[in-house]
Amino acid sequence: MSRPEFNEKELNIVSEFPDFFGNMIPVYNYPISMREAVVATYRDKDPWWILTDVETNTFTPSVIPDNGARGFVFEGQPYPREKFGGKDMFGVEWVYVDVAGGSMVKPGNPFLNEISEWHDKIVFPDIDSWDWEGSSQMNKEYLSNGKANVLTFLNGCWFERLISFLDFEEAAVALVDDEQIDDVKELVHKLTDLYIRLVDKCVEYYDLDGFEIHDDWGSQRSPFFSADAAREIFLPEMKRFVDHVHSKGKFCNLHSCGHIEDRCDVFADAGFDGWLPMPMNDTLKLYETYGDRITIGAIETDPYDPATASEEEQRAAARRFVEKFSKEGKVAVFSAFYNKPGMLTPAFREELYKASRIRYTH
Repeated sequence: MSRPEFNEKELNIVSEFPDFFGNMIPVYNYPISMREAVVATYRDKDPWWILTDVETNTFTPSVIPDNGARGFVFEGQPYPREKFGGKDMFGVEWVYVDVAGGSMVKPGNPFLNEISEWHDKIVFPDIDSWDWEGSSQMNKEYLSNGKANVLTFLNGCWFERLISFLDFEEAAVALVDDEQIDDVKELVHKLTDLYIRLVDKCVEYYDLDGFEIHDDWGSQRSPFFSADAAREIFLPEMKRFVDHVHSKGKFCNLHSCGHIEDRCDVFADAGFDGWLPMPMNDTLKLYETYGDRITIGAIETDPYDPATASEEEQRAAARRFVEKFSKEGKVAVFSAFYNKPGMLTPAFREELYKASRIRYTH
C-alpha cells in the first residue's frame, strides 16, 4: 500500500517535548506515530522522514545498577543526584564527576590486576533478584508518550567493560597478548551471555522498541585496537547479542565514540541497525559506503551559521541535507547531538521534515 502524499497540515504542532538539553522541540501532526517512524527507520530500513531528536525516548532504569553508578538515569521518577556513583552490577566503584556530567571508575585500585583473575574475582550479578516488577510499574507512564522506547545499556558489554575491570592500559594489552587472549574471549563470551539475559528481562517487563549498547572503541585520532582484534574477539559476540535482540523483534543500535570510521564494517557485519558517529568521522562517506547496511547518524560538514543565516538559507540547508542523505536504499538520521549546536532552528527542522517526508513518499 502506498503512503499518503505529504500534506501541509502535517506541519501543525500538536505538542512539545524537551530534548536532551532541556530545549523544547515541536511534535508535528505526523501521519504515523513517532515510534512507528523510528521502527521503520532502524528495523525496517524504510524511513518515513529523516529522524532528529524528538522521536526517541531514552530509557535507563535505575533497577540496573550501572545506570545509577554512571549518573545516567532516565525513567519515570527523578533519581536523586546524591545517589550518582557507587557500585555497578559487578561491584566496581564509580565516582560521579559533576563537571563531566558522568562517572569514572574510582582510581588507584583496579578490580583485576590481570585478566586471568576474572574466574576467581568476578561475581556475575543475580539479575533475578532485582525489582523488575516495581520498575515496570513505575515506568509505565514514562514509556507511554508516543515515542519509540530505546533502553540503553551503559558501561559496555565488551571493551569498555574490560577497561572498568582492568584500567585502560591493561585492557588494551590483554587484546594483543597471546597468553591472555583466551581469558579475554572467555570473559567476553560470559558478558554477552549476561546481556542476552538482560535483554530478556527488559523485553518481559517493559514496552520497548529497541536497545542501544555502549562500547567506545577509539580516541580523537584513531581506534584503540586493530581491526583483526575487533573481528577475532568482539565481532562474534556482538553478532550473537544483536541476533538475540532481533529475535525479540527489536532493533539494536550501537553507541561507540572515537575516530573509528574504519571499524564501521565490523559494526555492519555484527548486524547493528544504527550507529551515530562522533564529528571526527566522515559520516557522508560512511553513509555512502555502509548506509545500505546500517543507519548512520549524519553530520553536516558545511553547516550554516544559525546566528546569521536567513530563514530561507536555513531551509535551503535542510533541503541540501536531505539531498545528500536520502539516497535510494541507504538510510540516515540527523545527528542532533553531534551536529553544530543551534542547527535545528524551527525553520530548518520544519524543512528537514517536509523535504524528507516528500522524498520518502512512494
